Amino acid sequence: MRFDRLRLRNFKPYADTDLRLSEGVTVIHGLNGSGKSSLLDACFFALYGARALDGTLADVVTNGADETAVTLWFGHDGVSYRIDREVRRYGDQVQTTTCTLESDDGEVTRDGATAVRGFVTDLLRMDHEAFLNCAYVRQGEVNKLINATPGERQDMIDDLLQLGALEEYRERAGRARLGVEDVLSEKRGALSNLEDQLEEKEGKDLHGRLNDLRSELSELDDSVDNYESQREKAVSTRDDARETLDAHEEKRAELEELAADIEELEATVREAEADRESLADDVADERDRLTDLRAEVDDRLDATELDAADPEAVAERRAELDDREATLRERREAAADDATAFGAQADNLASSADDLDARAAEKRERADGLDDEVAEKREKLDERRTTLAEADDERDDLRAEFDDAPVEAGEAAAYRASVRDDLDAVRETVTDLTADLSTARASVEEAEELLDEGKCPECGQPVDGSPHVETFDEDRERVAELESELAGRRERESELEAELDRAAELVEAENRLSELSSTRELVEERIEAARDAVEEKRERAETLREEAAELESEAADKRDIAADKREQADEARERVEAVDEELDAVEAARDRLDAVEAARDAVAETESAIERLSERRSELADRNDERREFLAEKRTRRDELREAFDEDRIEDARERLSTAEDYIDRVDAELDRLAERRDELTSAVGAVENELDEVETLRERRDDLRARVEALDSVHEETEELEAMYGDLRAELRRRNVESLERMLNETFDLVYGNDAYSHIELDGEYELTVYQKDGEPLEPEQLSGGERALFNLSLRCAIYRLLAEGIEGAAPTPPLILDEPTVFLDSGHVSRLVDLVEEMRGFGVRQIVIVSHDDELVGAADELVSVEKDPTSNRSSAERAEGASLADLTAGEPADD
Repeated sequence: MRFDRLRLRNFKPYADTDLRLSEGVTVIHGLNGSGKSSLLDACFFALYGARALDGTLADVVTNGADETAVTLWFGHDGVSYRIDREVRRYGDQVQTTTCTLESDDGEVTRDGATAVRGFVTDLLRMDHEAFLNCAYVRQGEVNKLINATPGERQDMIDDLLQLGALEEYRERAGRARLGVEDVLSEKRGALSNLEDQLEEKEGKDLHGRLNDLRSELSELDDSVDNYESQREKAVSTRDDARETLDAHEEKRAELEELAADIEELEATVREAEADRESLADDVADERDRLTDLRAEVDDRLDATELDAADPEAVAERRAELDDREATLRERREAAADDATAFGAQADNLASSADDLDARAAEKRERADGLDDEVAEKREKLDERRTTLAEADDERDDLRAEFDDAPVEAGEAAAYRASVRDDLDAVRETVTDLTADLSTARASVEEAEELLDEGKCPECGQPVDGSPHVETFDEDRERVAELESELAGRRERESELEAELDRAAELVEAENRLSELSSTRELVEERIEAARDAVEEKRERAETLREEAAELESEAADKRDIAADKREQADEARERVEAVDEELDAVEAARDRLDAVEAARDAVAETESAIERLSERRSELADRNDERREFLAEKRTRRDELREAFDEDRIEDARERLSTAEDYIDRVDAELDRLAERRDELTSAVGAVENELDEVETLRERRDDLRARVEALDSVHEETEELEAMYGDLRAELRRRNVESLERMLNETFDLVYGNDAYSHIELDGEYELTVYQKDGEPLEPEQLSGGERALFNLSLRCAIYRLLAEGIEGAAPTPPLILDEPTVFLDSGHVSRLVDLVEEMRGFGVRQIVIVSHDDELVGAADELVSVEKDPTSNRSSAERAEGASLADLTAGEPADD
């Protein structure tokens, strides 16, 4: 995987930034606090969203802004992807409003923060925590793996190497085994319980009990049948008697009903006659009203200029009014349209004039702003000229140092090397002379001791007449010569040391001259660019003011035209008012026609009412005649019923009814008792049958449980084997990974510490690390110095990265290796080794390495340099990419306030 492009809007200190990234080593360089790490935070946030943040969503929104947008283009496994995330502030809340992911081939589309984060996790085979532990060494977290507990370190590395999944599978298999054991124990208990229940129920004589109960139930059914037969006879006698009595009661009720009906009919006839008289009075009243209405029609007709109130004349007059109204409404609509159109044109022209004035004001404001920018640019131009003059002064001072120097500018480094070689030779000679002098002095001292004893210094014999005593003087002369030569050499050593210090000063002056030369070129280029910008902005301000004057003139013309349009609109409104008065007159004439029609309709309605009242009076007379005939029939039926009553027959029926009801009550009581007994026997039979069914059910359940227990025994064995398999597989894979990781770590270790006091590293199966000194003494990583520990941990992180990359076998490249301020705990010597480590990772085929640092020494390892600066006025950061540039080209000539 590689990052291709990053675009930001209002993300942390960045307002608008568009940055492209390439393969190889990219160094993001700038002062502390300039916003370097925020570029990596934006990449990490684009991939994993809010989970990638140390704080909250509110922290990513630039101060004073309401929304933030981050777009990341990246390539993975031959496919290019783009992620867009937008965050918006709503009051005190900050929420993600847009989160989408698309591929260049159109096959992958994701919408929503959860869906995008899940796709990235699956694509890279790591969540945000694994990304941090593998590829992203954050600022201040360089010692994270060393400082972690053994358990935390195991979890981190196992998760990166995909071993955590095996442990999860083993734990799942273990949980499954325990679950099977619980179910198996439960089923075995249930089986034992079923077998006990079967043994208890099979000990009862259920079939014998069932036969006895069925025999008793058959005898009881015979008794019930006999009683029910006798009861049916008693019921028949009771029903006959009750039917006779009911008929008697029906006739008595009919007589009472007939008497009531006769009385009601007589009253109804009387009421109908009274209604006929009332209707006659109503007819007379309606005839009087009809006379008045006809007179009203004549009066209203005079006001309409019509000769008659017939419907044809009224309709013809109404049509004339409708035609007149249509003509007037057309005239009104045309006048209203003119008023609306002229008014709208006047409003539009006024609005357009306002817009032109606003645009003119905006252009004048922009021109004023450009004047301010010109003044600011001129001030900055003066500052850069001052910086250039200061650089020239410093350059002259540095060149003056070579006036009395033994070499010219440009030869200082070679001169320093020559002096250093001479000094090394003199020091070697001093060392040899010191050793020779020490040996000579020891020989002389020993000889003097022998002479004091009267013995020869060479053979130890008495010195009288010895020829070797004369050589002792030569040894003393040799010591004197060596002392003289050693003093001369030491004086020469002091002179060369002073020369070497002077040569170092000349080298520094020479380097500074080179830097100042680059600075001067850069500042001159910026001065020239600033001059062009000042002239361009001045000319642009003049153009804007000319455009503003033209816009203001055009606005005045539009306001004059708008005034003419408003006058035309007022004239059209006056025509509308005149037409409205004529329409009111038409409406009044129509109202008079409506009044004539209403009076005419009232006459017709009154005539119809008189006709209806007369018809109702005739109908009441006809209905009364019918009621009188019906009344005569009811009186005849009443007389017939009075003659049909027989009191002796009624008394006999009452006695038979009483006897039958007493017998039925006694039989019902006995039948209830027998029914209760039958219910008891039926329940008992059912209970025995249920117990027999339950026995069969228990036998079936026992057989099923036996089969289930056997199956669970087999599953339990399989889960035990599966749990052991995952554990063994994880152990074997961890062993292999430990061997590979230890090998890779030692390869990196040899590069970083090959010439130091450390020999190798051992990594045990629990990822515990031990460093061995060259004398074989083991050390814990915590015993290393701060810089050594930081570089050691970087080596470990790089080894893990390599192992993960090789494990993927090229199917999907790993993420970029990201180092955020890795030099925080390193001195200059260890920084050089970090550069070697970066070069080594490039040699191992890492496609993209991104380093964030303010350290100049790392720039030499870069294929691409991204310079980050923060404007102290706006407090906004900017990033500029320079492929193949050196640090001196971009930073040496910057003014102090940039």
